[in-house]
Amino acid sequence: MQTVLVSGGAGFIGSHLCAYLLSQNYQVICIDNLLTGSKINIQPYLNNEQFKFIEFDVINSLQDIKKQFSKLDYIFHLASPASPNINSPRSYLSYPLETLMVNSVGTQNLLELARENNCRFLYASSSEVYGDPTISPQNESYFGNVNPNGIRSVYDEGKRYGEAISMAYVRKFNLDARIVRVFNTYGPNMLKDDGRVVSNFINQALLEAPITVYGKGLQTRSFSYISDTIDGFVKTMFLDNLKGEVFNIGNPIEKTIYEFATIIKELTHSSSEIVYKPLPEDDPKQRKPDIQKAGQMLGFFPKVSLEEGLKYTIDYFKSINS
Repeated sequence: MQTVLVSGGAGFIGSHLCAYLLSQNYQVICIDNLLTGSKINIQPYLNNEQFKFIEFDVINSLQDIKKQFSKLDYIFHLASPASPNINSPRSYLSYPLETLMVNSVGTQNLLELARENNCRFLYASSSEVYGDPTISPQNESYFGNVNPNGIRSVYDEGKRYGEAISMAYVRKFNLDARIVRVFNTYGPNMLKDDGRVVSNFINQALLEAPITVYGKGLQTRSFSYISDTIDGFVKTMFLDNLKGEVFNIGNPIEKTIYEFATIIKELTHSSSEIVYKPLPEDDPKQRKPDIQKAGQMLGFFPKVSLEEGLKYTIDYFKSINS
């Protein structure tokens, strides 16, 4: 049986990845410091003999926990705060140093662990490496338009550094590392207070509270349902001959934030008013992945429509709000 380590495994995407890996009969080591993850997400697996949870911060020396697992075959590095919402207690803006450290020191610690085990490594980067893009859609060869010292730079530059050090290990040590740039992902297991646009809008609509749109709502985003994102992660890791490759993983169907708010209102049958607040600093005006490379090399094609995925997600938030 092969063993997979997932850092950030108690987070939204990480918990779904752990569930998939268990379903495929892998031994799963989930490491999370629970800063922005939740043990609730992995509760169903805690009694599974093939699942081990270690509460730990990967910016610390891994020597202290290595004795808790044997040889590794794969490492998925997802650990990092991810929400840009300053009003959320789980935002990377609330944890700027932790965000920088987990994407720098934490990434190097896990790359060294991958070297020791001669195993594959996948770094979960982000569409935020493109910053406020000057081209659309964004493809993997685009270098981005990032403010290196702006308020969002702790995440944007953290992810860019994580990519850089991963590629340094590929070039210097011939490590088999791969990179995925994750675009907006949504679905069950999102935390109610994570500050992301999907959870914010759904919860506001269910409560008949004002739906908060920043700016004029003309900025665009592309939303990928969680099962599609996991499919992209899995294909990137487990297909052969992809060392050093970078892939956009997301759904290319683009919506303005205003359009998205109206879709949420319709699906929840909400009478919530849409209200407008000032646009945050360095908020990207466009997000639309070019996924041609992932389609050609991975056979990655999103399957879940926005309306279908939102219905599942709305039902999930109804269940945790009831």
